[in-house]
Amino acid sequence: MSLTKKTFVLRISEDTFNKLSKWADDEFRSVNGQIEMILDKALKEAGRKTVQKEEKPSQNPKLLK
Repeated sequence: MSLTKKTFVLRISEDTFNKLSKWADDEFRSVNGQIEMILDKALKEAGRKTVQKEEKPSQNPKLLK
């Protein structure tokens, strides 16, 4: 997963933002984090993003250091 993030402007209605903000607060996230989570989930469900398996330390020698 790339750690580089792209910045862009998102215009949404105030009502949508307020509902999104409440949802984010309920899940202890920022609004930005909530949007990222929603988009990531939607991409996976649409088959447009592959789900990567987490590697166990014993399977990856680089993680043992």
